[in-house]
This record gives sequence, C-alpha cells and structure tokens, in this order.
Amino acid sequence: MAVYSLSEKLAQQIVDKTMQIINCNVNIINTKGQIIGSGNTERLGELHEGALLALSRKEVVSIDEEGAKNLHGVRPGVNLPLQIDGEIVGVIGLTGEPTHLKQFGQLVCMSAQMMMEQARLLHDLAQESRLREELVLNLIQAEELTPKLLEWGQRLGIDLTIPRVACIIEINIDIEHSEVESAIYEFKGIQDHLYTQHISDLYAVQSLTKMIVLIPALNQHGHWDTAEHKTKLEKILAERKKSAAQLNMKMALGHYFTDEKNNIAKSYQTANTTLLIGKQRKPEEKYYQYHDLILPVLLDGLNSGWQALEFLYPLNQLKQQDNNGLLLKTLRVWFKNNLQMGATAKALYVHRNTLEYRLNKISSITGLRMDLLDDRLLLYIAVLLDK
Repeated sequence: MAVYSLSEKLAQQIVDKTMQIINCNVNIINTKGQIIGSGNTERLGELHEGALLALSRKEVVSIDEEGAKNLHGVRPGVNLPLQIDGEIVGVIGLTGEPTHLKQFGQLVCMSAQMMMEQARLLHDLAQESRLREELVLNLIQAEELTPKLLEWGQRLGIDLTIPRVACIIEINIDIEHSEVESAIYEFKGIQDHLYTQHISDLYAVQSLTKMIVLIPALNQHGHWDTAEHKTKLEKILAERKKSAAQLNMKMALGHYFTDEKNNIAKSYQTANTTLLIGKQRKPEEKYYQYHDLILPVLLDGLNSGWQALEFLYPLNQLKQQDNNGLLLKTLRVWFKNNLQMGATAKALYVHRNTLEYRLNKISSITGLRMDLLDDRLLLYIAVLLDK
C-alpha cells in the first residue's frame, strides 16, 4: 500500500474546521516536524520540536510552560499523533493549557483522522475514475485487445471480454457565454444515471462537448437488441429533457461487431459517423443508431477521392442546369418516398404528370435512366454523398 502523504491544503482545511469548534490555535505538522497548517500563518514552515517528540515516541506529548522553554518552536499544549492504517502520518498540535486540552484532544484527533480518511477515499475514487476514462480512450483507438489492456481492465474490476458497443453523447455549448459549467454538470448527471441504472460502468468525457459510453452489447438473454438500447438511452434524454433541449443534446449508438479483434474501436468509429450523418439527414432528431443509417454511414468512407468525384459527377451536371434547385429537391423527395410516384407528388404538392416531367428532365440532364436499377442507385449514392 502506498504511503499516505498529508498535503498542505488538507492540513489547512483540518485546521480551519477544527478551530470553528474549539477555542485554541491548531497546528498540523508533517512527519518531518514541519508545520504545514496553522491558525497562525506566521508559524507555517517552522520546525515543531514538540511534534518531533510525539513522532519519535509514537504517543501523545503534553508540554507545559516549563517544557516549552526548553524546546524550539513550541508553545504549551498537546501534540497528538495522526494515524492512517496504523501508520503515523503527522501530528495535530493544540495550543493552550495541557490540562484543559486533554479532555477533548482525542476527539479532535479522531475528527482530523476522519477528514483525512475521507480525503483519501475521494482521492482514490477520483484516481479510479481517471483510470477508467483513460482505459476507454485507449480502447477506442486500439486495433486489438492487448494483454496490457485486459490486465488494465482486471485491475479496475472490468471484464473486457464482455462484448460492448459504443455510444456517443454530444452537447452543443457556447464557451463564450459560460456554458462550460452547464456541460460539466450535464455529463456528471449522465454518468450518475449510467451507473445507478446499471447501463454502463465504462465512460469517458472526450471533450467539453462529447462523451463516450461503452455499453454491454448483449441483453440478459444474450441477444443484440437495438430497440432495448434505444429505450434505455432515450430515457436519459427524457429525464434531462429541459437541459437536453437547451444544450441540443444528441446521442448515437454504433454497430455491434462480433468478429473483430477489438470490436470497441470499430463500434466507436460507426457511432461517430452515425452521429455526423444523423445530424445532417435528421437534424430535428435527438437519437440516432447505426442500424437505421447503415447505407449512408458505410458510404461516408467514399466521400473523398476519385470515387466520390465519379459518384457526384451526374449530380453536379444536374446542379449546373438546375438554377432554382427544384429538380434536385424533387430527386431527394422521390428517394425519400422510396420512389413512390403518388407519395412523392403529394409531398411536393404537384400533379403526378408534373413529377414525371421533372424526372424525365433529370434523366435528360444526367444521362441516367430512371427505369434502370443501376442508374437509380448511382443517383441515390450521389444524393447521399452530397453534403
């Protein structure tokens, strides 16, 4: 076990709280005999020989007026060793008449030790939280689950062999208008919900606007159920409805890979792209999942290079001759309505003959036939790739 180190900040906190209760000066001394916390700031840094006696004897040392004259940096009072796990980590010194201080000296010492235990517990919890976040950030970048990552998980009590899927939670904040505190508060609330509802114990705040959650992929029956995940995650949005609306909170669930060396990294990539595509295609929605956007997410890998230029060529031809954007809008609505002429005409508020005329015009400009599957597919991919 690591040796406990009493910090100056904690020492002063103990002094300040103790002096609110008792009417005497309080000093906190480290294991070197140096005063690191005091009600008299002028004594900070001084060597306290009375505390050194308490450290060497490992017992309470009372010093009266006569005794104080023979010691450096000492005034009458009581010096009590502070212990953590049976080890002396410092001394608390109470200034005053020893006979008057003995009656509550042990209570003061116990109170100080409780504060130290609490501070250590909070420190350990914060350290474990940081290690968990670091683990998540490493998992989403690792090509495979290495023995080092598996051991890291084991030390934190996490079984990384359990299949997991990535979810990204994003909020939109205005740093200039001091919304940073709101973002931190929201992410803390989400973390509490994830933990208390047993949704996930692996999450990390990646930035001021993005949080990553690694969720066990399979339910209690061993099945991958996207509807079940959607219900759990949308509950977070519902519970934080007001703030979620103010911060424009959005979520994206990635794909569950079963045959990859590190399915977490691939799942994170799909969640990231799903969020990007979802915001472009359905900006009014708050929750997206890869399962609903498979094709555009997969095609996103073709959004650059010569392939993208070839896919976009017929659409660019159309844009050059579509001055008011009417034909492109018609094409998008036609695809959105699954090529159904009646539904498309209704959505555009035009007669079916007008729709047929526009589609023929599109065919003439692009050189692609609307009755051929390959040509339709080329145009559809071009529409998906068009930003």
